[in-house]
Amino acid sequence: MKIGYSTWGMPKLGIDVALRHLADLGFTGVEPTILPGWSTELDTLDAAERRRIRGLFSAYHLDMPAVAGHVGILESDATALAANMGRLRRSLDLCAEWAGAAGPPALDTVLGGRPEEWEARRQEAVERLGELVAYAGARGVVVALEAHVGSALDTPEKAVWLVNAVGSPYLKLNFDISHFEVLGIPTETSVAALAPHAAHTHVKDQRGLAPDFEFLIPGEGPFDFARYLRAMDRAGYQGYITAEVSMMCQRRPDFDPLAAADLTWRTLDRAFTEAGLAR
Repeated sequence: MKIGYSTWGMPKLGIDVALRHLADLGFTGVEPTILPGWSTELDTLDAAERRRIRGLFSAYHLDMPAVAGHVGILESDATALAANMGRLRRSLDLCAEWAGAAGPPALDTVLGGRPEEWEARRQEAVERLGELVAYAGARGVVVALEAHVGSALDTPEKAVWLVNAVGSPYLKLNFDISHFEVLGIPTETSVAALAPHAAHTHVKDQRGLAPDFEFLIPGEGPFDFARYLRAMDRAGYQGYITAEVSMMCQRRPDFDPLAAADLTWRTLDRAFTEAGLAR
């Protein structure tokens, strides 16, 4: 396993500054975020800038295991759904364009909807994901779907069912354990269920249980990262452990994206050592 970082926690930083800082800390992989409001927003990247960003990753010897392009597909409004699916297809095109030696990065996204909608709309989710995954597969890109607290896809059981129902090697999971920790699901339980289906991961720190919880910067809370890493190792996961700093943290008046990355690196570096795992 290796240690990565998502620029989700660095929306206003230029990609040059972000990559240089993360590489200097010791991160070996970075997940760029391409949503509106980020400096690398999808529709602002012309061909020259896309090539330049790919070149920066090479110059800093950084992997790009995934791209953060979270857009829900359980949208009820037809116009909004068409816009979301179009954006996801353009995001998949970008992933294919940004392919490196290990192939294209996975595209991280979400299902959307609400927990109470799951039973009524899960077949709809299968159909829409099937359409998206067919497009992704033609470009050799994996869609990494993230189960998310408060969304229609919010438990390990639902996530496994959905992956199996779509039945494509181009649909896997972006396994963000924080969303199960705040539901009170034991670390070993969620890891055993979801690590075998994971193309990528996110980690945060967290405190409390839904609905009264908060996401924290890794190292600020009680999450036992070494325990989690040992469980992931036992499950056979060999990809990136990628930290994501939540919007909850970014809303703090004194939030410093570089300091957040510093704390995250120290926390994960120490956890790998405590777990006795190489990286």
